[in-house]
Order: sequence, then structure tokens, then C-alpha cells
Amino acid sequence: MLLTRSLKQKIAATCGAMFGFVLLYEVTMLDSKTTEARTIEIRETTAKPAPGLRLRFTSTAYCKGTTTASGAAVRSGIAAADPDLLPVGSVIQIDSLGAKYNGIYTVMDTGPKVQGRHIDLYIWSCYEALAFGRRPISLNVLRLGWNPRASSVEKLGAMFKQRERDMVENDAAVAAGLAAARAGAPQPEAGATAPPAPVAIPPAAAPAPSSTAPGAGATGDAPPANAVARRDS
Repeated sequence: MLLTRSLKQKIAATCGAMFGFVLLYEVTMLDSKTTEARTIEIRETTAKPAPGLRLRFTSTAYCKGTTTASGAAVRSGIAAADPDLLPVGSVIQIDSLGAKYNGIYTVMDTGPKVQGRHIDLYIWSCYEALAFGRRPISLNVLRLGWNPRASSVEKLGAMFKQRERDMVENDAAVAAGLAAARAGAPQPEAGATAPPAPVAIPPAAAPAPSSTAPGAGATGDAPPANAVARRDS
């Protein structure tokens, strides 16, 4: 009886220890993930821009003006930023605004209202720029200023490789479409014979005219008997 009770206590103690260890492990992992996510958030929201970093900014849009602070004419793909963070000539990649606005932008403009972690994208339509509003974004710094050495080689290489893969996939899709179109055209069945060609029937020949004309009163038949008798009388 004492042995049975002792065995049950040992099993209970072992199960309790295992449960406590699993619970401690889960809490530690959760705390580690929370700490890592918090560290990433702090870095993205407070770190100074540098090539290769992913940062959090606020994005707006503008439509007015014809010439940027760099002297270049305004056009799509241009952005304004605080020169203390992203100097003129910087190249950034935005991938959190949806397919319509995602892409690579070059910082070519500045403005008195563009301060701190703020990006102002140029949009030709003022209605669209007003509708754009203010949105939180995440961006990748590809180049800082005009210095080509201040570029993220890894990011640029990955972008070019992705573009090459997209081009190859597009060419393969076009080739597959052409092959499918050709396969869908009607083809003669294997072993089938071609239908016989129609036979031309020559037109009927007209009858040839007679070489001698019949005499007066002659019909080609013997005269009737009463006619002979009447001549004799």
C-alpha cells in the first residue's frame, strides 16, 4: 500500500515537473519573440537611415509645382523628404502601399512641411493626391544621397534578379500561349484520306446540220395514195 502510494506520488511529481518545464519554455519563447519584435519596431522607427535598412515612415502625396529642389522637373517616381534623413538623390523602395503606389522612388525634392520621418510622393492628379491622405508605410533604403558607394548592393542585386525572373516567366507564358493557339487550330486526322476532286462534265454537243435540203413538197415520207390518184385524174 505504501509502495503504491509512493509510485503515484512519483508519477504525479514527474508530470508536474514536465508540465512546468513546458510552460516555462513556452513563456520564454513568447517573451523572446516579443522582445525581438519590439527591437525591430524600435529600430525601424528610430534608427537613422542607412543603405539596406528597412524603416517606418509616414507618407503623403502632393501635386503642385513644376520644378523640384534638385532642379529636375516633377514626374512620377519622385518623392520629397527631409534632407537631414534622406538627402536629395536617395533611392527608396516602397512595398506597403499596394500595387498602384509600390515601387522605387528617387528623393529629388524637399519642402518646409516635410520634416522627420515623412515621405511626400508626387502624383500628377491633385484629386488623387488629396484622396491619398496620410498613410503609414515601410520602406527600404537602397541608396543614401548621390554617392553610389552608399548603396545596398544586396538589395539592388535581389531586385535585378527578381526582374530577370519575371521577364523569363513572362516570355515562357507568351510562348505557352502561342503553342496553345497553334494546337487549337483544326488539323486533319491521322489516316484520313482527302475527299475526291469533283469530275468536270463537258457540255453536250449541238447536232450537226443536214448537208442536203429536202425538195419542194418532200417530207422524207412516201406521198399518200389519194394524192397520187387525184393527180392521175
